[in-house]
Amino acid sequence: MWMYLGLLAALFLGLHNLCKKHAVQGNEVFPVLLGTVSSGFLFVAIFYLLAKFYPEYALEHGYNFQSITWKIHGFIFIKSLIMASSWVLAYQALKHLPITIVTPIRSAGPFFTFIGAMVIYKESPNAYQWVGFCLIIFSVMLYSRIGQKEGINFKNNKWIFAIIGATFLGASSGLYDKYLVQFLSLNPQTLQFWFCYYTILILLVILTITWFPYAEKRKAFKFRWSIIAVGVLLQAADYFYFKALQDSDALIMLLSAIKRSQIIIAVVIGGIIFKEKNKRKKLIPLAGIMTGVFLILYS
Repeated sequence: MWMYLGLLAALFLGLHNLCKKHAVQGNEVFPVLLGTVSSGFLFVAIFYLLAKFYPEYALEHGYNFQSITWKIHGFIFIKSLIMASSWVLAYQALKHLPITIVTPIRSAGPFFTFIGAMVIYKESPNAYQWVGFCLIIFSVMLYSRIGQKEGINFKNNKWIFAIIGATFLGASSGLYDKYLVQFLSLNPQTLQFWFCYYTILILLVILTITWFPYAEKRKAFKFRWSIIAVGVLLQAADYFYFKALQDSDALIMLLSAIKRSQIIIAVVIGGIIFKEKNKRKKLIPLAGIMTGVFLILYS
């Protein structure tokens, strides 16, 4: 069951990436990021208020919120710091790079998660999983070759390093999620609510320094419907992802790889919508990544 939940998370993540590309075009990254996280937080907050005022109804429908200690709040705050850093880097890269380059590099995340899962959680991969992960990484390297044809030098482009850093931090957060959900027994909605809350506080501090004091930057900001869509779609994806993690049989290394199937939406549909170059050539490494994901599922 947890694998199907992972595929649902991938579906919403793919749609989330398309909307995110639309939201950042011609916009400052930090206010867009604050808007997306805030819209997601308001979406979850509706259920939080329902649970507070109608606890029995909420419990019957499976969205009760746990009472947690200050120590648990501290653990969630650490996750917010990790993901806020990852998002800042990812949004900056997405603003300056084609979505058909950014998304495949992000697909290397399962490799970092794969290594961490073996070292930290002692998850044991089999031969098919080894082949699948190696195939994913090799396919990402093929994307770098295609990216150079679009004028993107992978060695000297700072936005490439930014998306690699975002990918590493995102993978670290994925490993941390397993600890929060399985070892601290946090349910999805509780984790989502407080995670968004602390992430908003972190972003407000950044914006107070980099954006709010500058009138020209504020005037240049363009609000788009996609900003709200990004937040809501991300919360939907996270909910199914955390629900999958609640299963004691769920392997974070496999779940992380399953989520990478989102790139079908980003590369195929995104390439058409944003009219990016070399779409046909990108289908070759795309097939490699999908084969890798299939091998992991098959295993």
